[in-house]
Amino acid sequence: MNHHNRYIRFLASILFLLALAPLTGGAQEAVSTAFQLPLLVDREQNPVARLAVSVPAQTDLSQITVEMPGGSAKHIKTLSLVFAGQDSALLTEAKLQKATLFGQSPVKGSNILTINGKTPLSEGINYLWLTLQLQPGTPLSAKIQVHIKSVEAGRTLTVKTSGRASVYRPAVAVRRHNQENVHTHRIPGLATAKDGTLLAVYDARRTKGGDLQGDIDIGVSRSFDKGVTWQPMQIALDMGKWGGLPQKFNGVSDACILVDQKTGTIFIAGLWMHGVINKEGKWLEGLNEESTDWNHQWRDKGSQPGFGVKQTSQFLLTRSTDNGKTWSQPVNLTKMCKKEEWWLWAPAPGQGITLKDGTLVFPTQGRDRTGKAFSNITYSKDGGKTWKTSEPAVQESTTENMAVELSDGRVMLNMRSNANRTDTSSRNGRAVAVTSNLGASWTEHQSSHSALIEPTCMASIIRHDYTEKGNRKSILVFCNPDSKVARNNISIKVSTDDGKTWPRKILLDQEKSRGYSCLTSVSPGVIGVLYESSQADLVYQQIELNELLK
Repeated sequence: MNHHNRYIRFLASILFLLALAPLTGGAQEAVSTAFQLPLLVDREQNPVARLAVSVPAQTDLSQITVEMPGGSAKHIKTLSLVFAGQDSALLTEAKLQKATLFGQSPVKGSNILTINGKTPLSEGINYLWLTLQLQPGTPLSAKIQVHIKSVEAGRTLTVKTSGRASVYRPAVAVRRHNQENVHTHRIPGLATAKDGTLLAVYDARRTKGGDLQGDIDIGVSRSFDKGVTWQPMQIALDMGKWGGLPQKFNGVSDACILVDQKTGTIFIAGLWMHGVINKEGKWLEGLNEESTDWNHQWRDKGSQPGFGVKQTSQFLLTRSTDNGKTWSQPVNLTKMCKKEEWWLWAPAPGQGITLKDGTLVFPTQGRDRTGKAFSNITYSKDGGKTWKTSEPAVQESTTENMAVELSDGRVMLNMRSNANRTDTSSRNGRAVAVTSNLGASWTEHQSSHSALIEPTCMASIIRHDYTEKGNRKSILVFCNPDSKVARNNISIKVSTDDGKTWPRKILLDQEKSRGYSCLTSVSPGVIGVLYESSQADLVYQQIELNELLK
């Protein structure tokens, strides 16, 4: 068996080298690799394809020809070609500042465009990037195609194509690194208010990119035009210098947003950490602005049994009755809902739901009496006045999760499973359980560990209702990094059978990112998604229902 495996690997390596032969030998050839990345509407140069030109001796590249089929040209303002030399890695904004511009041309309506310039190519493989700038006002529903057809490098070369992108999609950078003096924006939640306002919630990590403990507030950005533009950041949860400690020892993180579909009240839950509980489980006295002590709620004994702020991280809840314009003083639910022996009880980031009978449901998570992680739900039957938390959904170690109501009224919980950190076998996949009694008891769903792979990361799931030929219908929509080993390939998947199967997939961003996401129903015909992208801290995109149903 071992000899057989070695033989298979040897054949695979030979085939791989043969595939590379046109770009590693003396032949003169050009290959364009398309990259599926979001096109930021306010960015002057969005990378879309990498051009590899192989030449047997030094020569000049003088021209490329680009095709933009299907009416794509009307959405593109300019096309540029950037020379990256021998560097084949993704063209980032930092690299763009150092790269050489081969040429740039405005797009004037024709679906064929030539870009002229002069760049000396060295013997071997040379890499260039095709980038584009969108026209102002390009709709987020636009689907754009761009193909490099030929290049002039001593002679005309027809370009071979490969890669992931079939169409490119516009996107909005809702939050960028260092925007409004915030170092990093993380952990997206997204919801649609009753008046149609979109609300994005996130960690505003003011001084560094890491998790609690730190100077972190819960930020809110609102959109009044279905995601085309976003208002400046508001703050929904900020504990300031509570208890005489600096803000970096009063962080609030992991926001989850919930819209009461009956009253319109919007709730945001967040987890507050006061001070630092060290790895032995001791709350540290005497911390000040110069202190460098750090720990967080999921690490060793960073949160402990009990209810007090010096014992355990605290579950806070704020609300808005004016579609997110203003937010109330937070209410602390820790003593109301947490079991005293649990090490931790916390919001699971993303979005909560309103059941058909009006019950409000937050996805929650925690650590049990032994410190083991669990996922569950927390619900209210009285419009958010009082809350109860359920039993853990599964026996295995799970954390971040989101809930969805199935067509038969049961609640399904879709969970991040810690087993997937090391399991890349056929058992890699999201843990899934269902309950018919609000979490008093749970049953494993047939799709658990078999339908939705993950690299151990937060994910998003919603139920989307729509009408077709007068009949009310619904689908489940899911988003996560579609990978077992890395947080890349952010994709949307669709199920028409209550999550048993997920046959439809749309790739949004193939490159590595932090990978968190949150979905919302923008309108009956549109799904919105806010996610941690390779191109900005938080990116917003839209997918039309008719595409999901194809």
